[in-house]
Amino acid sequence: MTSLPVNRGRWSPQRWRAVVAAALLAAALAGCSSTAPDLDTDAAQKLQAKVLTVSQSAAGNDHAGALKSLDELVAELDASAAEGSVSFKRHQSITKAIEAVRADLTAAMVQAEADAAAAKEAAAAAKAEADAAAAKAAAEEAAKQAPAPVLPPAQDNSGSGNKGKGKSDD
Repeated sequence: MTSLPVNRGRWSPQRWRAVVAAALLAAALAGCSSTAPDLDTDAAQKLQAKVLTVSQSAAGNDHAGALKSLDELVAELDASAAEGSVSFKRHQSITKAIEAVRADLTAAMVQAEADAAAAKEAAAAAKAEADAAAAKAAAEEAAKQAPAPVLPPAQDNSGSGNKGKGKSDD
């Protein structure tokens, strides 16, 4: 059995959960009963279009956009329920699915923000380390290129001999 490769950097577990939750929400909208419909066909199509927008935003890692679309979905659901296109029972089940999606999207957004902050810290630390290494290399290069220190000329004491040492020249 062969498994498909997964690019974890692009499809995080939070992202998968958000997409799966949105798909479950779409499935909740799609069900129809054999008796009086819990969900009018026109209302179902409008709600499914909103769910698609939520799914696409979540798949694109646009958590804020997905949450905004989810708010629009709630408004559409409430409007459909108010006009009688959605039964109370179906409204409750869809609302429950929406809240599960909202929780997953919020968790994914918090995780993405934490990952971004950690990446920013790591980049700043790497830059500081690179700057320190560059400064050290520049200092070492400057030390190599500096001229040798000039020593003072040696003093010649040949003519003065014993002056000041307690012996006289007489």
